[in-house]
Amino acid sequence: MAPADPRRAQLRRLKLYALAMLLAMLAGFVLSHLNGEHGAWAWVGAFCEAAMVGALADWFAVVALFRRPLNLPIPHTAIIPRSKARIADSLALFVRDHFLEPEALLVKLRVFDPATRLGHWLAQPPQARMLAGMARGWALQALDLLDESAVRRAIQGFVVEQLRQWNAAATAGDLLGLLTADDRHQRVLDEGLTRIAGWLDSETVRQRASALIVRYIRKEWPKLASTVDWVKPIDEIGDSLAGRMARAGLDELQAILSEPGHPLRQDYARWLGGYLQRLREDPALAARVDALKQQLIDHPAVQDYVQGLWQRIHQQLRDDLSREDSVLAAHLERNLGKLGASIGRDPALRDALNQHMLAGAERLTTRLRSGVTTHIAQTLKAWDERKLVEQLELSVGRDLQYIRFNGTLVGGLIGLLLHALTVWLRF
Repeated sequence: MAPADPRRAQLRRLKLYALAMLLAMLAGFVLSHLNGEHGAWAWVGAFCEAAMVGALADWFAVVALFRRPLNLPIPHTAIIPRSKARIADSLALFVRDHFLEPEALLVKLRVFDPATRLGHWLAQPPQARMLAGMARGWALQALDLLDESAVRRAIQGFVVEQLRQWNAAATAGDLLGLLTADDRHQRVLDEGLTRIAGWLDSETVRQRASALIVRYIRKEWPKLASTVDWVKPIDEIGDSLAGRMARAGLDELQAILSEPGHPLRQDYARWLGGYLQRLREDPALAARVDALKQQLIDHPAVQDYVQGLWQRIHQQLRDDLSREDSVLAAHLERNLGKLGASIGRDPALRDALNQHMLAGAERLTTRLRSGVTTHIAQTLKAWDERKLVEQLELSVGRDLQYIRFNGTLVGGLIGLLLHALTVWLRF
């Protein structure tokens, strides 16, 4: 049960005081008439009569603000309930023009210098620690949300759908386009040829090639191998052939590396350019690449890997963020402190931040003006009239009762002045 509003008892007490004053004036007026209004009673009668008029007039004025006096259909009474819609519109426009005027807000923001204040605030370790702790709590809540099975399925479905819609052929074409820009593909070819040359120049490779040649000759031409062995050992022949082949290959690779216009380079460039064009324009090749992509996406091993990867990442993040000495939170805290220090040291950074904040505030205020104005007006119009009247009366009714007190006293004083004027005119 809600506690009683103390303003209600105060208002009721003041109303009783005002009524008591009115009754006292009525009693004084009656007594003055009963005593013939002679002498001092004439002054009492004049004071009480005028005081009653003032009290009744102010009572009528105060009551007419909130309701109809004595429930009589008197024009221009119950002003607040009847004018609720007009008051709502006027209040909404007042808030819009005085509190949401972009230029007025921007002037205050410029004087406030939000970037400097933000820098000082962030540079204090307790503030950075508090903000990092808040971010850690938010991140944990986000991870709890993402750990829901329905959310996990939705995320996985979204990722898979995006992968299915991904144009892999076009992406491969773009990557190859980047590779061929500024002759990067030639540098890639040079690197590959250099590695091949190093491989051919290896003694181990030559020995393997020699052994392979010897095995092939013995298998395919056994009689020739036997005959040759009488003249010269076939192993020596294999070593010689392997060495010659390696030297021939090295010479050819050296020629390719030293000649920018070598036919092999030209063939390589034409092939790569043609394949790049096919990736971008050939529907059949694009379809084959897409089919390969779909098979890769649907493969159970890939699905299991993706799901397991997310679970591991999720668990690692949760384990770290659950600790008070979280690495991520500490990293964020350090960077927030560095950001605050940087803002404090760098006037250009402060100016840039202030400009961005001012521009954002101006855009936000412009968007909010009409929405907030409509919201205030609609909210006030939707209020129950009796509730609105009750709240307003509780807020200002105490002061209005003092108006009744003052009206009673001022009316009485005016009555005394008029009586004194009447007496003076008689003499």
